[in-house]
Amino acid sequence: MEALPARARVYLTGVTLLGLCCLLPLPGVPRPGVLSSLPDPRVPWWPVVLLAALYAGCERLARSRLVAGPHPGGTFHPVLLAGAFLLPPAAAALVALPGAVLLPVEHGPRLARRLWRTGRLVVAVWAASLVHLKTGGRDAVARCDMPGALATAGAAVLAFCLVLTLLDGGVLAPAPGSLPRTRPAAAWWRLFLGSLAPLTVHGLAGLMMALLWRSPYGPVAALLVLLPMGVSWWAFAQYHRERAAHQATIRALVQAVDIKDGYTRGHSERVGRASMLIARELGMDDERVEMLRFAGILHDVGKLGVPTRVLTKNGPLTPEERRVIELHPEYGHEMVRGISFLGEARAAVLHHHERLDGTGYPYGLAGGQIPESARVVAVADAFDAMTSTRSYSRARPVPVALEELERCAGTHFDPRMVRALVRAVARTGWHPAVTADEPRRTGVPGPAAPVTGRPGARR
Repeated sequence: MEALPARARVYLTGVTLLGLCCLLPLPGVPRPGVLSSLPDPRVPWWPVVLLAALYAGCERLARSRLVAGPHPGGTFHPVLLAGAFLLPPAAAALVALPGAVLLPVEHGPRLARRLWRTGRLVVAVWAASLVHLKTGGRDAVARCDMPGALATAGAAVLAFCLVLTLLDGGVLAPAPGSLPRTRPAAAWWRLFLGSLAPLTVHGLAGLMMALLWRSPYGPVAALLVLLPMGVSWWAFAQYHRERAAHQATIRALVQAVDIKDGYTRGHSERVGRASMLIARELGMDDERVEMLRFAGILHDVGKLGVPTRVLTKNGPLTPEERRVIELHPEYGHEMVRGISFLGEARAAVLHHHERLDGTGYPYGLAGGQIPESARVVAVADAFDAMTSTRSYSRARPVPVALEELERCAGTHFDPRMVRALVRAVARTGWHPAVTADEPRRTGVPGPAAPVTGRPGARR
């Protein structure tokens, strides 16, 4: 806890205390009838214990089997939402407590993360149960009134999603680079839309559990809903493993490039970051933003096919050596074209040295013939090349580099991509880095070569 900033500690404490308040009053002695539809907090302990054990056990099983990468969390939210549809708010909130408290935490600070996970889940389930109760959902579930139960469950899921979004947004807002500081509402809206669809599916599964629970078949029938939930978890786990394998493939390729051309170490990662800034500024969806990050990271993978003596040559390149360098986009495309998950990133690897006026390489494409992903990476690549200090060139200041990009917009670069980068850097800033510490190579000019000069042979 001491490692957290003061503002984060205050926020975490507030959410934790709010979660504790949601647990009062605790479930007490049951009234006649197993689960009364009246808004009486005195409900039997056994459904609370059963649902709590079910949620904690399922999440524990998921974490023990998901061996590739961190657990995404929220796999068994339908159990929590079923509790919200069956129990009063305080009892429903208690269902989330054991699983949230006892499940392991992957990263530190562990106590803070455990308290945060517990507080946000307890408050969200409490809010969902309260909305469900106030809209008459308990009676609709008791009567198995499907249209009515569906509407009230939808309202409860919406409340659940809103609470999670607001709490998560409050955590992310102070973090540099997490959410745009000048547009927190837009960032929270993206968080809300991104979680609404999966939580709606979870809500439908939770409603099915609640209806079966209240049916003549009882809780045993409700447990059958866990079967499709388990299948969906397994499918997601497979996707997660595959994604982890993709990330490992990309890391291995980038590390190979960095080892071969140490003078530009770190360049690929920064081009990926700049490509993300441009994509987000253009309003692209998260999937395309991630794909353009891959494109930026892998744009120079073709250097693996360029002789090391050319990449590390002291002095200027001969025309023949320059032609060899200019083959690296094609080499790169040959390396990645069989990796289907890269999608449009493969076109960016091939065409990121094309120019808007048709004077680029390898195919001399012009204007709209150049894929959009390649136009994004071209701007990101040139920007990092100008703002990074290397062994053969000194970095230009960020404003000077942006001015150079604006000057070349319309001839070398897509003006829309340049404007997007200028806006993004103005809002979030940019921190260039030294990419090599060796002495300056002889025969290579000190300042970064202007964009209008030779076509980025050293990039």
